Amino acid sequence: MTRWNRRLLLGAIAVLVPVLAGCEAVANAPTIEFHQASFGNSETVGGITIDDAFVLGPAPGSALPAGGQAGVFLSIVTANNDQLTQVTTGAASSVQLVGGPVTLTANSVANLSGPQPQIVLTGLTNTLSGGQTVTLQLDFSTAGAISIQVPVEPAAYDYTSYSPPPPPLPSPTPTPSTTASGSPSASPSPSASPSGG
Repeated sequence: MTRWNRRLLLGAIAVLVPVLAGCEAVANAPTIEFHQASFGNSETVGGITIDDAFVLGPAPGSALPAGGQAGVFLSIVTANNDQLTQVTTGAASSVQLVGGPVTLTANSVANLSGPQPQIVLTGLTNTLSGGQTVTLQLDFSTAGAISIQVPVEPAAYDYTSYSPPPPPLPSPTPTPSTTASGSPSASPSPSASPSGG
């Protein structure tokens, strides 16, 4: 290889490497934004590990309305048999375990990570958007209560495969009953009879 060819090759490499590396540096390139190593927060307390816990928020730039719903996604591993009996939070008026209490078998994973949420926050107390955190309290029949702060992740990127909770079923409205209305009728009242004496 001649000296001229080597210089030409080195010059081409010097020009092409930055060009090829910059091909992914467009507006939505994953190299521009921070991405967590895992989806959500993890916590281990008393032999129970809550892993990758997060609340699915709305699309970036929008908010879930107060009074609305949000899904919670997580996995649980426990050292002993136990049962998740309820979840509570100050961020919603109620929390539903969709399939009822969750039975946890020792050393196995209870996967509540979707794509449909198995834990639903209903009646959000405030608007909720990506980047916020929510404190959840998970109540176990044996291990007791465990509190964990979980991030609200926007429905974008890795989270687009997760589904929001189904809309709540409308509550039945009572139908007014028709009663016959007429003028009040006087009912005969017993009259006192004079006693003779």
